[in-house]
Amino acid sequence: MQEQEFKKLLDKYLNQSISNQELEILEKFKQELKLAHLEPHFNDEAHKNAIKESLWTSINTQTRSKRRKSIVWKVSAAAAVFIGLMATGYFYLQNNTSNTNLIIPENAITLQLENGETKVINEDGQVEILDAVGNVVGQQDGKRLKYANTDSKNELVYNTLNVPNGKTFQLQLSDGTIVHLNAGSSIKYPVQFIEGSNRQISVTGEAYLDVAKDPEHPFIVNTNGLNVRVLGTQFNVSAYPEDETTEVVLVEGAVSLYTEKEEYGSEKNVYLKPGFKGSFDKVKNNIDTSEVITNLYTSWVNGKLVFRNMTFNNIMKKLERHYDVTIINNNSDLTYEEFNANFGNEPIEDVLMELKANYGIEYQFLNDKIIIE
Repeated sequence: MQEQEFKKLLDKYLNQSISNQELEILEKFKQELKLAHLEPHFNDEAHKNAIKESLWTSINTQTRSKRRKSIVWKVSAAAAVFIGLMATGYFYLQNNTSNTNLIIPENAITLQLENGETKVINEDGQVEILDAVGNVVGQQDGKRLKYANTDSKNELVYNTLNVPNGKTFQLQLSDGTIVHLNAGSSIKYPVQFIEGSNRQISVTGEAYLDVAKDPEHPFIVNTNGLNVRVLGTQFNVSAYPEDETTEVVLVEGAVSLYTEKEEYGSEKNVYLKPGFKGSFDKVKNNIDTSEVITNLYTSWVNGKLVFRNMTFNNIMKKLERHYDVTIINNNSDLTYEEFNANFGNEPIEDVLMELKANYGIEYQFLNDKIIIE
């Protein structure tokens, strides 16, 4: 949570205009403070008493003059505890702008802001994203984060969204481009694009993009040594660090592929048509193309997993990311064998049972790991 956001919510709490959703955000922050065992940073005892007196004066004034009809606000021991923790939060945010000491829950979606602060994105939350001076630049609504197209900036300011294994998330950039992020992926993007410049982002992992059309501002995705340049189109890019190749599958429109060592417009650029896949080999530094069935590569956006002639090794990697599990393959004969399979939203146990029923693959659960025998 940023200091500006905290001040805004605390002010709403004190004047009784806070909504239930906003109150829930404060409650979650309160729990984070308790888990971190944080104490207020007062200059001295006089400073502590002055702040305490100021808070109580404000609370008493607000409870007398702005009492809602449907809510009876009482200054009680419970309220004192809550306000005390909120005061702790205020001083913590003042003295720790990067929030490095707050505990980030394991397997949490996180957003790194321009000042280095890391925010935890709760999938059922509704939070405003603020810039360095407190202006609202984005709004989270559940599993979607939407940035506003505000006044043009003279300098690029970047945010980075990280999605862990086992989760997916949707992002709308300030130009209207929609990005679906798959499990174990991240994206670095400008809060606002600059007039007269290319729209440029970086993706690690897998993302499906529906790029807003803007002929005057080409859209460029940098991913694992490959550049994907478009004007307005829909495509899937898969570039996990451990993969030997980066794959771009074009659903609609047109894209140009070229490596980081090349320039756009050179004779080495590769142009894709809808229904084709471009595969960039990082070792050989070349790009091959082939015609594909696009929905085999984009089914994950709708929560489905579709494997066609895929090696067992690659299937296990995708299952690990999708379900946030660890799979150890002790059957080397399966590693490069190819399989076909379709899965929906069923739990990993059902997936393994189906693989066993169809292909005779044996497995067991051992110490929170899945062992292929």
